[in-house]
Amino acid sequence: MKAVGYRQHGLPITDPRALEDLELPEPGPPAGRDLLVRIHAVSVNPRDVKSRMAIAAAAGQPVVLGYDAAGIVEAVGPEARLFRPGDAVFHAGVLNRQGSNAELQLVDERIVGRKPAAIDHAAAASLPLTALTAWEMLFDRLEIPRGGGAGGALLIVGGAGGVPSVAIQLARRLTDAVVVATASRPESAAWVRELGAQHVVDHARPLAAQVAAIDGLPPVRWIFSTHTDTASWAEMARIVAPQGRIGLIDDPEPLDLRLVKFKSVSIHWEAMFTRPMFATPDMIRQHEILDEVAALVEAGALRATAAQSYGAINAANLRRAHAALEAGRVVGKIVLQGF
Repeated sequence: MKAVGYRQHGLPITDPRALEDLELPEPGPPAGRDLLVRIHAVSVNPRDVKSRMAIAAAAGQPVVLGYDAAGIVEAVGPEARLFRPGDAVFHAGVLNRQGSNAELQLVDERIVGRKPAAIDHAAAASLPLTALTAWEMLFDRLEIPRGGGAGGALLIVGGAGGVPSVAIQLARRLTDAVVVATASRPESAAWVRELGAQHVVDHARPLAAQVAAIDGLPPVRWIFSTHTDTASWAEMARIVAPQGRIGLIDDPEPLDLRLVKFKSVSIHWEAMFTRPMFATPDMIRQHEILDEVAALVEAGALRATAAQSYGAINAANLRRAHAALEAGRVVGKIVLQGF
């Protein structure tokens, strides 16, 4: 089967060996609760870049990346009960299995959802990782009440990225919290407003003064940060309300948690790979979340965040996508479709 991967990790994306076109054996028949999915479309995340730099290939076994996909189920394992061959699905994978940048992929059905019927495979592929991350952070980690949150504000730092683009929509559709997003360029500010952010502040300038200047803003009880450094952390410590919650998904240098001690603020990490990698008892929750996301898309309450199509799934196009992510100028999600 056709696939894209590498044999040497850590190479600059300008090196053709960083991502190569490969011919690999097809995965074996699905076992347990696995599905064998024929991949129709993928999207690219910052996680792909991090993995390319960090995950070493085993001898004779190249690494195939890809953590977002949509496709058709070809076969199911003997214990699978959620899907049948021919079903259209979308999913995000895990760090410790081969990824979706291949014609066929094995994936546990408990982290797979039905593809939204209202959108095509490319649009569907833009959603799983970001939707799972945003949903788990808002409702499992920060515990913003579904249908509640009135009298409080949510600050989303780094609002134009893939995860925040979904988080803004979920917060507006499913909670009563006031949503404030950060953006530093006119096009990214326009994007987050279009997605539903009620207020926009510039993360290239100190945040606390800008947030304080928003007329009538309720206390910021929740902060969701996707880009954290010592300067932004100090600003968040000033902004967050007493007994508030701060959620992080990036990999910042060590932070001084003492800054929020006397506010009794709680800190929450979110990694959407936790449930599948550790096979937690509630692992099937990701299947349920993706099905809820599909229903929201079909109801017109949530839009896919595919913003740029880079063409077919091949090494050259994936290298372009990685380069764009490394440059930090991507708004929404990059998608690729077909081999």
